Amino acid sequence: MKRYCLLAICLLFVTAYAAAQQVMYANLKELLEGRGDTVTTLRVEKRTKKQIYMMGGAGYRITVDENSGMSRYLKTRCYAVSVDTALYVNCRKMRYKSYRFGNWYAPAIRLQGRIFFSAQPLGQLATRNILPPDGTKLGGEIGDAINASGIVDVHVYYELDLESGRSHFVGKERMMQLLEDKPELKAELEQETNESAEVIGRYLLMLAE
Repeated sequence: MKRYCLLAICLLFVTAYAAAQQVMYANLKELLEGRGDTVTTLRVEKRTKKQIYMMGGAGYRITVDENSGMSRYLKTRCYAVSVDTALYVNCRKMRYKSYRFGNWYAPAIRLQGRIFFSAQPLGQLATRNILPPDGTKLGGEIGDAINASGIVDVHVYYELDLESGRSHFVGKERMMQLLEDKPELKAELEQETNESAEVIGRYLLMLAE
């Protein structure tokens, strides 16, 4: 009897632990306070390059199977979601200058009291140094479409302003500021010519060490 009671307690603990791994945050305040709604039925789906190119938006779709109401909330109203150790922010809620990121979710990281997320480049500043030096750019509407298809899977980092809720591009200049106390990393960063998420993300991870 004791054995079955112990097993039941363990199952309850595992269930509670699993539930705690999925949390929905309604707004920025809840996210910063770590206070959200715990759920257990979220499905995180990585969107394909074709889906992003054809319909726009961020790289991850988060839904609840057979619950259209909850899926609609996740798409239109939810601010952020944490699944296990991963954090995703709803790009529908994000703004960069006058630009909108579109629907769905972008992966984010919390670092030294700041929040950074990786999404498609918007505007000239974010797109200036992300393509290969030998990449050919074509003009006109057809050229714009071809160029856009070439960077649809290229991302850059943005930093979330925790007061205004708006986003700021994290390029080489901002990364140098973040590395102010790490002269060796700053020296390495000075040699970089690319500001894509792949490059900047590497320095963000080293900053966390």
